[in-house]
Amino acid sequence: MQNIQSPTKGGSPAAVHPTPHEGQGAALSSPLITIVTPVFNSGRFLRHTIAAVQAQTYSHWEMLLIDDCSTDDTCDIIRSFHDDHRIHLLKLDHNSGAAVARNTGIRQARGEYLAFLDSDDIWKPDKLQKQLTFMQKGGYSFSFTSLQMVDEDGNPKKTITVPPRADYRYLLQHTVIATSTVMLHMPDIGTFQMPLRRGGQDYATWLMLLRRTEAAYGIAEPLTQYRLCAGSLSSNKLQSVKQVFQIQTQGEHIGKLRAAVNTLAFCFYAFKKHYL
Repeated sequence: MQNIQSPTKGGSPAAVHPTPHEGQGAALSSPLITIVTPVFNSGRFLRHTIAAVQAQTYSHWEMLLIDDCSTDDTCDIIRSFHDDHRIHLLKLDHNSGAAVARNTGIRQARGEYLAFLDSDDIWKPDKLQKQLTFMQKGGYSFSFTSLQMVDEDGNPKKTITVPPRADYRYLLQHTVIATSTVMLHMPDIGTFQMPLRRGGQDYATWLMLLRRTEAAYGIAEPLTQYRLCAGSLSSNKLQSVKQVFQIQTQGEHIGKLRAAVNTLAFCFYAFKKHYL
């Protein structure tokens, strides 16, 4: 296993050597997919997450696990996969949060495609293959999948089915894109870094990227298992509401009245998705 220390702040992304993005009906290629996984005291579920990546039917990937100064056995677990050269440990010098960790991975990524996977989530074995084929056939630069929620023991809960398409205006009022379901075609998306927010950086990132591309395209099949963990940042619903309003007013420079309307709609659709 390659043990990479944190890159110099402000360093350039690793060189990418893409193949042309495939259009409808074109022969499918087998490009490298970079998987970015931030980790912090993730020992409880991390072995299962890495094993799910190794079980993918699509094998041309690299997994960058960025450690944010864990104090448990997280790094030891990653090093236990030393016989798989596709798995790499990157260590930050200071505890900096998930956005900095993901940005470190984004800068080091070599893949034509970029996928995100949180350290407690699981992919179905054919997730990468189906999502890559979907993007190549459709010529899409941004895609996401439906997901099945599971509890801390992996027992299935509710399945969340995503719409076939989500553009910028739609995302202002809907929570539909889960980080661990996202795949991006980097030559189309271009260089980017996630906003340095303690929470909500994923939502802020999707809005930013949807200003660059026409839309994100959804896969109806639940190819990702999203683990519901007590005390996680995303489990604090009131804080999430505040973050949506702040991101729209401060990050997207939307007026407070319009942002308030969007946030109320966001809350309604989130409640409907999770509880109805």
